[in-house]
Amino acid sequence: MNTQSIRQNHVTRREFLKATSAAVCATSIAGCASKQRKPNLLFIWTDEQRADTMAAYGNKAIKTPNLNQLASESFVFDKAYVSQPVCTPSRSTVMTGLWPHASGLEANNIPLPQNIPCFPELVNDTEYVTAYMGKWHLGDEIFKQHGFDEWVSIEDNYIRYYSDDRDKSTRSDYHHFLVDKGYSPDNQERNTFSRSDAARKPIEHCKPKFLETTACKFLQQNKDKPFMLYINFLEPHMPFFGPLDDLHDPSEVALPDNFSDPLETNEPIRAHLKRASCLQKYGENPEQIRDLIKRYWGLVSQVDQSVGTILDTLKQLGLDDNTIIVYTSDHGDMMGSHHLVEKTLMYEESVRVPWLMRVPWMNKTQTHIPGPVSHIDLVPTLLDLMGSDAGKDLPGQSLVPLMQGGSVEEDHVFIEWNTRERRQPTAEDLNNPDEVAIPNIDATAEQIFMAKQTYTRTVVSPDGWKLCLSDTDRNQLFNLNDDPGETTNLFDSGRHDDVIRRLTQKIQDWQSRVGDDVWKDKDLGSMGLRS
Repeated sequence: MNTQSIRQNHVTRREFLKATSAAVCATSIAGCASKQRKPNLLFIWTDEQRADTMAAYGNKAIKTPNLNQLASESFVFDKAYVSQPVCTPSRSTVMTGLWPHASGLEANNIPLPQNIPCFPELVNDTEYVTAYMGKWHLGDEIFKQHGFDEWVSIEDNYIRYYSDDRDKSTRSDYHHFLVDKGYSPDNQERNTFSRSDAARKPIEHCKPKFLETTACKFLQQNKDKPFMLYINFLEPHMPFFGPLDDLHDPSEVALPDNFSDPLETNEPIRAHLKRASCLQKYGENPEQIRDLIKRYWGLVSQVDQSVGTILDTLKQLGLDDNTIIVYTSDHGDMMGSHHLVEKTLMYEESVRVPWLMRVPWMNKTQTHIPGPVSHIDLVPTLLDLMGSDAGKDLPGQSLVPLMQGGSVEEDHVFIEWNTRERRQPTAEDLNNPDEVAIPNIDATAEQIFMAKQTYTRTVVSPDGWKLCLSDTDRNQLFNLNDDPGETTNLFDSGRHDDVIRRLTQKIQDWQSRVGDDVWKDKDLGSMGLRS
């Protein structure tokens, strides 16, 4: 693989257009008069894919040849972080360029307001044909909205969250695809195919293949028009099984290095609660987790196969040299790290995701961007690459300067965790013995109750420190350089008060800048911070 460091000789899209226009003028008067074709956008993302699931991020055992090929031609953001490690809030940032606290989408199943524009609405160019395919999870799941001309839906799990004016008897495009293939919904009462039932179908009838087929059809039909195509795969999201469960040899599946981390008593209560739940749900035996990881890898490989077909189609149509390709995910998954599974925590495996960008006029070989970056910068970066100034009022920044070998103004990354609502515990809450007895931690029933409603703000610094401040739970400080597996929480060690003060100030400055008043007028001393 031809890997190179960041170089100075990249060109922007504007520079590329200027150069190619000059070349056309030099060779053809007719060509000079013709309009330079606008860049296309192919945005592919997954659900719950942690960063280390392809070779570019260090995993050479997992079978992802197509993603590896894409990475070999892309900018690889080595340390890419989401805005909040759960679906709806993170997706809102990817689609709008806003923080979850700003858009109001601070928890799952909150609809994105119609007056908050998504990327096609920000670009606001009627020459583009736009399409969204796959999981949406931003409200009114199966109904076309937010500036997309075409809409291909795959999920019927969110019917109860539809707006009052939506027809709740309407079903997704994937539902009708399965019915046309002769299948009957496994949930007869609701007339829906469950995710588990869909995942057990033959691979040609699973959701990735369905999206692959519809995406390739879109490309073929719109090859002569500028387009923006978003494709969101559900996989490798739970139920964590599929047709490629046995693709990987169990002997090649290693448990995470921090699998046996005991989670010291100074770790967040919420992490201990999550671990207790995961032990019950996924098992305590290492071989159970190894098998889970093997199946998770199979889901990533299933996506890889469909991505390969889509990228091959793009190339066969001669569109690859004028198309920006993005590949990322909405959040990661613990998948055995700290003997945890799923997401929602501030550990690296939950908040870090793959992020590849192929920008053919800037670079065609693998270029690693080593410093921490945030999804809040994704929309401004794409707007910049596509020649739009619509991102000037967004809170993020374009990362094009980094891709050109330079620097950006904000080199720290910030991550949120928000609670849907907060209330004080009742006597019934505090007298629930099962709830209190689950974690093996030194905490009162009230502390446990309030920890589940915590607000957390995290900062990752370019020099490798990570501080997580929670207003009703325990704080965390990690030295990611010395402890990449986050096995030792240094917050209350008494040895790094200067780092804590420095990064706390960074969080406060960021909150002031982006209008995050979650801790407004709160005594930070009550959060365990020493002056």
